Amino acid sequence: MSFFDAFAALGIGFSNLFRPKITEPLPWKQTRPRPERYRASFALVHNEHGDQACIGCKMCQKICPSQIITVTTGPKAPSPATGKKRGWASDFTLDLNACIICELCVQVCPTDAILMLRVQQQPAFDRNDLLLTMDRLYANEELHQLTWATGTKLVEMQNPKPKPQPQLQSQPKETP
Repeated sequence: MSFFDAFAALGIGFSNLFRPKITEPLPWKQTRPRPERYRASFALVHNEHGDQACIGCKMCQKICPSQIITVTTGPKAPSPATGKKRGWASDFTLDLNACIICELCVQVCPTDAILMLRVQQQPAFDRNDLLLTMDRLYANEELHQLTWATGTKLVEMQNPKPKPQPQLQSQPKETP
């Protein structure tokens, strides 16, 4: 490299140094709102009587492509609120380590017992912190904002009711 090449390189560097900026800095102080359909974690909910809504049918466990949901069913017992015998889940575990947030478990639930949250799960330093047990899932129901979608709403969106077709009324033929 010659002496003149070094000065040419310095000249280009200085010209770029004083050039006006083209890009804008990132908005560090401003947080953007999350979209309405944003979903990140899970919660188990209670029904209108205050009982756990999960009936232990294991549909969510069967449909999960990552096989991260484990449901243990308990014996049928009468509900304290209604007195009717119904199924219960004695244990429910969801492992967020391998969850792909596909929302199939929410769609297949017949009682809308599992819902997704709009809030991210807190960062964890241990893999066991991303293991959502039944107690943590019910705690999420009370602490976080639930998403707009339940299993019933999602199924209705995918299978809309057919609109009734207008029937043509036949005109009577005129005879001459």
